[in-house]
Amino acid sequence: MPTLRTLARKEFATTAYADSQAWRASVLALWRGAVYREERYAAVVLARLPRYRGFRDLRALPMYEELIVTGAWWDFVDEIAVNLIGELLRNHPKPLRATLRRWSKDADLWRRRSAILAQLKFKQETDAPLLFALIEPSLSSREFFLRKAIGWALREYAKSAPDAVRRYIAMHDAQLSALSKREALRRIGAAT
Repeated sequence: MPTLRTLARKEFATTAYADSQAWRASVLALWRGAVYREERYAAVVLARLPRYRGFRDLRALPMYEELIVTGAWWDFVDEIAVNLIGELLRNHPKPLRATLRRWSKDADLWRRRSAILAQLKFKQETDAPLLFALIEPSLSSREFFLRKAIGWALREYAKSAPDAVRRYIAMHDAQLSALSKREALRRIGAAT
């Protein structure tokens, strides 16, 4: 993956888009036309290039959603959710909160996983009530990728708020899977 990112950045170094519509069209063309997974990884690299930060606004959300749903595997979904959806949530909290609440109840597990993971890098800026609300619809899920996402999101939040995570786990002990609890408490341990 590091080699692919380096090659893709080098390839895209001379590429410039006049506007966000052209940028989105190029990302989608690369994604949709991909024959190999690596081509889709390159599309995500193009979407994440720093020089296109100004293009990553609410108009990009339908594109991100397409990448999440059609990528339908953790390697694509996690990078898009954590970096691109997370960035949108930081920059446009009100509309993204509503979107993520809707995604958290969606039948598509990748939308649900994306909602749970969107704040993964927020640390002390994590909106805990939102995080817990996004986890809630998946608490009883038997789906591995949702259980793992719950544990991972709680573990990352625990780095900034260990007591809040311990309280949450204690309150939802019967509902949380052993995997989610183990992941969440990996670095902080259970309350003594």
